[in-house]
Amino acid sequence: METKPPQAELTPRQLQWIRFIRWGAFGAFLFLSFILVLAFTADVPTFEELENPKYDLASVIYDAHGKAYGRYYIEDRVAIDYNELSPLVRDALIATEDDRFYNHSGIDFQALFRVGFKTLLLRQENSGGGSTISQQLAKLLFQRPDMSEMGALARFWALFRTKVKEWVVAVKLERRYTKEEILTMYLNKFEFINGAHGIEAAAQIYFGKSQKNLAPEEIALLIGMLKNPSLYNPMRFPEKAKYRRNVVLSLMEGENLLEEDTAEVLMARDIDMSRFSRKTQSQGPAPYFRAELTKWLRQLFDQESMKKEDGTTYNVYTDGLRIFTTIDLTYQQYAEESVAAHMNKNQKRYWQVWKNMDPWTYDADDSQKTIRADMLSSQVKSSDRYLSLRNRYLSETESDIRDEIGAIPLSDQVIEVLAAVADGKISLATAGTQKKIQTRYTDEYTSLLGSDRWNHLRLQYAKMEEAFKKEFSTPIPMKIYNIQSNKDTIITMSPMDSVRYHRQHLQAGFLALQPSTGFVKAWVGGINHPYFKYDHVTMRRSVGSTIKPFVYVQAMSVAGISPCQEFDDVQYTINPGETGFDLLEEWAPGNATESFSGEKYNLFRALLYSVNSITVKLLKEIGSVKPVRDLLHNVGIDRDLSLPNGQPAVPEVPSICLGAVDLTLLEMTGAYGAFGNNGTYVQPVFVSEIQDKNGKVIYRAVPSRKAAINPLYNAVMVEMLRRNVSGSFSSKLKSTIGGKTGTTNDFADGWFMSVSPELVTGTWAGGDDKWIRFRSLDYGQGASMARPIAEIFYQKLEKDTSSGFQTDARFPLPPAGYADFINCEAFRNSQSRSSTLPVSKDKQSRQDFDEEF
Repeated sequence: METKPPQAELTPRQLQWIRFIRWGAFGAFLFLSFILVLAFTADVPTFEELENPKYDLASVIYDAHGKAYGRYYIEDRVAIDYNELSPLVRDALIATEDDRFYNHSGIDFQALFRVGFKTLLLRQENSGGGSTISQQLAKLLFQRPDMSEMGALARFWALFRTKVKEWVVAVKLERRYTKEEILTMYLNKFEFINGAHGIEAAAQIYFGKSQKNLAPEEIALLIGMLKNPSLYNPMRFPEKAKYRRNVVLSLMEGENLLEEDTAEVLMARDIDMSRFSRKTQSQGPAPYFRAELTKWLRQLFDQESMKKEDGTTYNVYTDGLRIFTTIDLTYQQYAEESVAAHMNKNQKRYWQVWKNMDPWTYDADDSQKTIRADMLSSQVKSSDRYLSLRNRYLSETESDIRDEIGAIPLSDQVIEVLAAVADGKISLATAGTQKKIQTRYTDEYTSLLGSDRWNHLRLQYAKMEEAFKKEFSTPIPMKIYNIQSNKDTIITMSPMDSVRYHRQHLQAGFLALQPSTGFVKAWVGGINHPYFKYDHVTMRRSVGSTIKPFVYVQAMSVAGISPCQEFDDVQYTINPGETGFDLLEEWAPGNATESFSGEKYNLFRALLYSVNSITVKLLKEIGSVKPVRDLLHNVGIDRDLSLPNGQPAVPEVPSICLGAVDLTLLEMTGAYGAFGNNGTYVQPVFVSEIQDKNGKVIYRAVPSRKAAINPLYNAVMVEMLRRNVSGSFSSKLKSTIGGKTGTTNDFADGWFMSVSPELVTGTWAGGDDKWIRFRSLDYGQGASMARPIAEIFYQKLEKDTSSGFQTDARFPLPPAGYADFINCEAFRNSQSRSSTLPVSKDKQSRQDFDEEF
């Protein structure tokens, strides 16, 4: 019998390793089992969900005829196919984010080990990422849970489940799609912020070109943003973006996508964001109106009555609403064309008038020159070019200050005030009293001034100012607006001259509404939305003589004055202490002609020639400004409104009767709507209905209506307005139309308000700065600057028989007594006013007659 050789006994250390391996294997088995359980129980998207991801629903804007002309959305994406993708973009993405992209099936365990060893242990930034492109696409296909309020354990668990979910989705993606499809989906889906969704949109927004035409350093910048687009945003953090770009360039060099010498040259370059252009609402019809609509919708949905059934607020960008507006796209097109046509002529005249002259110094004392220079400076410093320059020099320092001291305002003005404090020229307390800084940040500013951060900030600000003077005075190729072609033009000029050039463009606002319904049919807020965003329909400007018809109406209604009654064209004065006016100083305005003829004018002729003296006389006959303010209130101009500066919008002073009151074009057009609607004011509306994504009506406009003007006096005013555009003042239109022009001091504003049976229009023209103007009445009056826009608009409507505009429409028949009331020949032959007045001379009787109006 053979004896077995004695077996060597295991040492305690070997036994310990065996037990470790067994338990490790058992633990790995449990871990993998746990992973599998989670894979089948986690909320993992199905294949159908992956092929049809749930996107936020865009809301659509419709015109009065149901034609869509605008959308609200979160993602404005320009999708591309794989064969359209730049090979260098593709290769740079793989080199940076997933160098084994073609060698794994969604999860790269080799890369995970590498990241764990190199990044976590060796702290190597350029070791690459652990997540594959498939995993990163998976992250984009569903939202991660909000872990901000979770405890440490709950946060770890949620993160773990999310990671497992991403892994499973990544594997599903690899089984469902080709590598090329996954790569393209990822680049199309990724949000590069600043409104850039997808690589093609990002290339267009950041560099003004297709991704196929990007330079290597531009590709590297965008690929670098994939790691953290907010942190590496080149508009806010150019230095951080440059650092990340250079990491990508280094990885591209390592994969032989770039020559070594080329990579070094590209890394030395600063980031160029001069062609950055964020997408806006400027494209498409009615851009100014759509911008205003956005603000209006935000205010509407903030109302408690407009909440959803679950109490949440409607989101116009995600809830798929259908917004039906009153805009008629045919009217809108003609309105935009009319503004463009006449403002082209106005601008040509302006350049001729101001050739070799400087409006920022013309006819200005030292105080005015300072004001104008400061206004120009504020325009320069609000430009994208300046903000980019400022970010380049100050963003890092300001970020450090926020981290150490807190989020405090650090505008240019604040920095200059702090510099004056540091130099002992002013104290922080005084600066706060003078409202140069916000007093609630006094402690933080004190801390800043006592720290090294202040010295660095001041040094960087000085460097920025030096760079600003150089960059903004150096001529370079600039893209400017050409009003003649209504297109961009490239011309060599300095950025400062570019700001001055654009600031010298005359602007316009135009509004058309239906007086019987209050429906706004057309809205033009300026001459070119991409360059000039300010809406001149909602701005406040002096209205000039367009206010006079309301004074005339009250002269007839309150003072019992016949339209045929004559007054002398002489200077009239309202003295201090005069009953009803409460003036501290005498008020004796002149005429626009700066002279008085001494001739007699009845109301028809006085309004036709817009004689100031007669309006002053009528106001004296009325006995107070109050009836005029009351009428304005009744036609939609809030007499009790206070402006942001604390001043009343409609002050109770006599000068408002000559137009020394700042109102909006929307208010004035709505007020004139009463003249076109037999004296009844209808509140202007521009949204008729809103439906939710299921078609349920959640808002329907019900405009307020108010009988504001006695139909008799309204009919007389309509006749006065019609005579204003007849005879030698004829508009040569087929339609029945009336109108009134307005011109303000120094020809800063030109107005024209028109009234027809079906349409009321308001037109304003002038400069955003009041010194951007004409220098004579010939070109600067409302009849020259504004009226032709309305006339061109009506002509276009009359020619287009399919527009729905009724050329043969007529105003309602005037009430009984009208013919006698305007019979001026009979009035002249009469020895008594009472024989022609339709009411008693007694004011109380007239009040009874007018009471319901």
